[in-house]
Amino acid sequence: MKLIPPYPIIRQKRKSRKNKLRHVGKVLGFAMLFIAVIFSFPRILALHIDQERQQAVSAIPSQFPVTVNPQDKTIAENAQVDALFENTRPSLQAAVGNTGSAFWKVFAWIAETISEAPEYQAIAGVAGIDNRIITITPGMRKEQAASVFGDALGWDKKQEQAFITTGEYASLPLPEGSFEPGIYLIDAGTTPAEAQEMVNQRFSEDILSHYGTTTAQIVPLDEALTVASLIQREASGQTDMRIISGIIWNRLFAGMNLQIDATVQYAEANKETAGSWWPAVLPKDIFIKSPYNTYLNPGLPPTPIANPSVAAVLAALNPVNTPCFYYFHDKMGQFHCSDTYAEHVALLKKYYGQGK
Repeated sequence: MKLIPPYPIIRQKRKSRKNKLRHVGKVLGFAMLFIAVIFSFPRILALHIDQERQQAVSAIPSQFPVTVNPQDKTIAENAQVDALFENTRPSLQAAVGNTGSAFWKVFAWIAETISEAPEYQAIAGVAGIDNRIITITPGMRKEQAASVFGDALGWDKKQEQAFITTGEYASLPLPEGSFEPGIYLIDAGTTPAEAQEMVNQRFSEDILSHYGTTTAQIVPLDEALTVASLIQREASGQTDMRIISGIIWNRLFAGMNLQIDATVQYAEANKETAGSWWPAVLPKDIFIKSPYNTYLNPGLPPTPIANPSVAAVLAALNPVNTPCFYYFHDKMGQFHCSDTYAEHVALLKKYYGQGK
């Protein structure tokens, strides 16, 4: 029997190894390309979103309009203000919190999702990426904003605390309510003081530069931000912000306690034992002894309870002139408001089978 030399088998094995190496190389190449896209796309998008933001804010009048007057306890009708909220121009729509371009809304969501993923921050550190994409969502507490920055930049708790603490040389205008929501592109080695300055600069551009003396004389900035923070936490979207604003002002004008659940959540989360920054409100929680509990205390809470968007600030200054004093959202998220408590209870029974 004639033996077949072994070298063709060796050749085949070598060829097989080369094919495997080529396959591995292709996989690595695609992986590198994927990583490059993942890390470059949000950065490019964040820059574009920032441009969109600047265009949106610049489209608002140089001084925020104001139609509520706490001194006179009045809410004026103003066609120009209504037009501002209803204007179909994308820049104005974006400025008051509407969707603007649906295309860029989708891509902004993608950027936020990527930036908030722990895997993104972990891979960024290993890959030596110089930038981080950080998102402050409207309605976040200052501690949440600090945590987002801390997770992305590898800060410890002391550094996170420094980021949200005012001091002699701190740039924050307010201890709460001035951590401007948005998507931030930030260097990996950014210090708490530098990050604070960046966030404050955004707040100055979006809010302070439009908050003129006339507006401040009618509604002081801290008061507007406090009302806006309540609106931000209570509203389900842009459509009910101005109505909720009108109800808040109606209650303040009438000397009613605001009885807003979000303030109870804020008070509850201030406890060291709280497991969430926005815990579910239980019946017993309305008796929490805290200056932030608007079930027990009249007027506004001492400070904002969250960081509001430009849209919420505009809504706080320009409420809808509504006769409603009570409101809720049903299980489908639909908004309902009533002039009287009896009507309110009847609607609650209709949608939830019980009063509140």
